[in-house]
Amino acid sequence: MGNYKRFEDLEIWKEGMEICKEIYVLLQNCKDYGLKDQMQRASVSIPSNIAEGYERNGVREKQQFMFIAKASCGELRTQIYLAVFLKYIDTEAGNNLIDRLAKLSVMIYNYIQYINTPRPPISPISPISPISPVSPISPI
Repeated sequence: MGNYKRFEDLEIWKEGMEICKEIYVLLQNCKDYGLKDQMQRASVSIPSNIAEGYERNGVREKQQFMFIAKASCGELRTQIYLAVFLKYIDTEAGNNLIDRLAKLSVMIYNYIQYINTPRPPISPISPISPISPVSPISPI
């Protein structure tokens, strides 16, 4: 895991966005508005909490939002099982999403472990010695 400059560079955020888009496409014609809305909210929660956690300063805050994103993966998997059972989502598409969400959950957990790992402090830059005052040029 590298030092990313933006949350958009995180693989977990990218995968969360892809899953979110797929949920919206798969459910665009679903008439069960309660389940559809809940699934869309859970899917949006994943990359949103990853982004918000990334932007937080403290390690505990970062972890909290990553754990929420991870929990949303479990919530969405449960809803996909139901949507497959109710035949709102094709079994193959549902199984694919469930597998991807399980993997994403592990990836998020690994990222939580990464941000929790203490790192040695960055070595301070040695102070620059002050410039000695320039003596005025004496006329010749």
